[in-house]
Parts: sequence; C-alpha cells; structure tokens
Amino acid sequence: MEKFLDPAAATLFEKTKSVKRLPWKRSLVELNGRADPNYRHYISTLIIDSYSKKGAFPHQYHVNGEPCQTHVGWFMNAGLGDYSSARQGISSLEFDSKGVYLASVTKSGCLTVHDFDNIRSPDSKEDEDKQLLHISTSQQIDVVQWNLTNQDEIACTSMRSSEIHIFDIGYISSEPVEVLRKRPNITVHGLNVHKGFSDIAFSSDDNSRLLASDTSGVINIWDRRVSGLPCLELATNSSGLLNSIKLSRDNEIVFGASKQGSIFIWDLRGGRSLSTFRNHKEEYHSPLITMKLAPALEKISSLKAQSNIVPKEIHSIDINPSCPYQLAFHLDDGWSGVLDTNRLQVTHIHCPPPPWLDEPNDFANLSYLRKPCWLPFNSIYAVGSLSSDGLYFLDFYPDSTSPCHVDYNEDLQSGEKASIRPKQNRHLQLSESVTACAAHPFDGTIVAGTKLSSLLVISQ
Repeated sequence: MEKFLDPAAATLFEKTKSVKRLPWKRSLVELNGRADPNYRHYISTLIIDSYSKKGAFPHQYHVNGEPCQTHVGWFMNAGLGDYSSARQGISSLEFDSKGVYLASVTKSGCLTVHDFDNIRSPDSKEDEDKQLLHISTSQQIDVVQWNLTNQDEIACTSMRSSEIHIFDIGYISSEPVEVLRKRPNITVHGLNVHKGFSDIAFSSDDNSRLLASDTSGVINIWDRRVSGLPCLELATNSSGLLNSIKLSRDNEIVFGASKQGSIFIWDLRGGRSLSTFRNHKEEYHSPLITMKLAPALEKISSLKAQSNIVPKEIHSIDINPSCPYQLAFHLDDGWSGVLDTNRLQVTHIHCPPPPWLDEPNDFANLSYLRKPCWLPFNSIYAVGSLSSDGLYFLDFYPDSTSPCHVDYNEDLQSGEKASIRPKQNRHLQLSESVTACAAHPFDGTIVAGTKLSSLLVISQ
C-alpha cells in the first residue's frame, strides 16, 4: 500500500501529527464521575488553606437554673486569668455517624449533647434550651463515645472511675440507663480493684459489644446481653496504662497505645469462635504483636540525625477513614505520625518546634491527653498545637509526595510546574489552646474543644 501513498502528503501528516498531552484534570473528574487519587491529593492543599474559624461557644450553661460546675470552674479560674486548675477543659468530643449531634465532655464532669445545626453557621448563637442533653456529674469525665449501632446511646467514663455509664438521649434523665463495671482483681492480700478507664470503642456490627481500656493495661470486652461484667480481657503483659484503643472496620483487630510508648495489636478471631465473647473461661488473650515506637522512629535516618529519640507517651491513635492501613499516633511532645499496619513501619512524621522555643505556655504543664482527628477525606490529620493556641493540618497522604512522608524529596517536589501549588502543612492560629478535635463525617467541619471548655467551629 505504501507505493500508492504520496510521499509529500505522508511527510506533511507526520509533521502535523498531534502531540499527546496530559488530559485536563477537572474534565477527567466530570467524565469519569470520580476523582483520581493523585488529583485528590493535588487539591488537598486548597482544602487545607480553605479552613478558618467560624464561631466560638464558651461553656456558659446552666443546670436547673444554676451555673453548671464547668461554668463555675471557668469563671473562678480561666475567667479570672488563673490557669492552674487541672480540672478544666474539653476532654473528648464525638460526632454521631450522621453528623446530626455532637457529644462533648469536660474535665469538670459535664456531658453535653449539642444539635450541630445550632452551632454550625458563622452567625449562630447556641441556645442552651435547645440542647438535647446536659448532665453535670460529680466526677471527672475523660472520654465519650457514641454506640455505632444505636445512635441513641452514649458511653462515657473516667480514669478515676471503675464504671462506664451509658446514657440514652431519648430519655431526659441524669441517670444512666446502664452501668458496666470492671471485673474485680483478687490477690493474695484480698480484693484489689483497679480503678479507671481511659478509652472506649464500640463494635460497628454488634449492638451489645463494647471495649474499654483500663489503667492497669487491660482491654475489657463486654457482651451487654449477658452481664455488666467483662466476658473477655485482652492483656498487654504489663501494668502500664493504655491511653487509647481503636477497633478496625471489620471489628476483628484491636489496636492499643500505651503510656510507655508501645502499640499493641490483638486479633479477636484468634482461631476461636465468637462464643468466647460469652464465655469467661478464656479470660486473658495476649497481644498478637507488640511494637515499641521509639525503635521504629530510629530507623528514620534523617530524624535520628537531628533528634535524640527516646520512648515517649502515646496520647492517641486513630485509623484513617480513607486509608484503613494508616494508623495515626500523637505523642506527648507534640509529634504526630503514621504507622503502616501492613508493613509495621512509620511512614509519616511531623515534628513541630518544642514548646520552649515559643513563648511560655502554662497549658503545657497540665495533664491532658490531646485527641486529634482525621478529616473524612484526603488523608488530612488535624491536631492541636502543644506550644501555641492553634491547630495543625497535616498532609498524611499515603505516598512519598506527602510533605510528612519519611521519603519526601523536597528538591524533587520543588521542580514541579509553577502552576501546581506545592503540598504543605498548615498551622491555623486560634484564640484558645486545643485539647480535642472531632470532624464532621460528611462535610469535614472541625469542632475543637479547648482548655477553657469552649467549642471552636472551624470549617471551609
């Protein structure tokens, strides 16, 4: 066929042949109906930059016409400039699965359930008469969790209490509908009850199963259909405090983080049937994996060259909702990072300046377990700053283009086209110091609890 072709036309065709160009990213989203992961990471910088504070709601509420104890504590301490009291501040926040209600608890002992619509708009002022629930207890509260399979139930507890109280928001009552207790520990010297629970996790496929870590290094598991006492206990083989626990999406793996800087992993399947959750004969299960975080951080050569790495207390762990093998951790010195649970390697790390480099912050000396949160999209981690009144937005995208990745090449990223914005983290300055964060499950609005017991609404 070549002999019938006009050589001049063929040459002209070769010269005018179109050059293949990369498709416009936005048109791909419109044509395919989904965003490419790299494109989602590309726009994550725009998302991080779009957040700002929209409102602040101090805890100035009343119970039976009288100021609640958190309100009184704020007035007597924070309101007068005295930050010495350790029984102040929001200790935990949690949205329900639909983002309709927000539960918060304070160190002073207040459990409050807010209708999120009352505080989400920039010009809104919360009406305490519209609060779904406001209970002022007589003891400290450190954690609150919604029941994932029954959104009318909320569980809360404290490191100073050996009980877990479950409230039903459908009842206007200050009394819990159910109380779960730890099984007493009998020693040669008699009865010895280890008091205190540090964290709670509900199963997402079983309305009756609840897990809670205690101050003696044990995770207690209840089957509420059977008893108010645990039916199974997961041991760490140490008496160290477990600060935080998380249950995997499939409800088969339990992660625990200790005050001594270790991460424990249990497999609830363990070659046994679910009958173990109704049988107390097999009481203790040792962890499948025990991993000390400090040696894992020492494997990061660039970090080891700049820092003296020692075991540090892990304040919180959390599973990335958009990448289930990423387990975020937050340390007592303000560092945050990601553990790849498939390879058991630290893949991301963020090391902010130590507090002593900035102006003195009286809050740094108080005993708070800071509780960051993941945004529901784009692998962005929000964490309160230890040394200033602000919030960090950390890009923990699961590849080396993340500025927090241990293999991040800054020179390579700076060689990108000028039209592409460099990926970076952000520090958002706020009016108060943040202790705990919760992200709306759909639109990513962040509610930050502060050491002055206020709620700060931060949205795009």
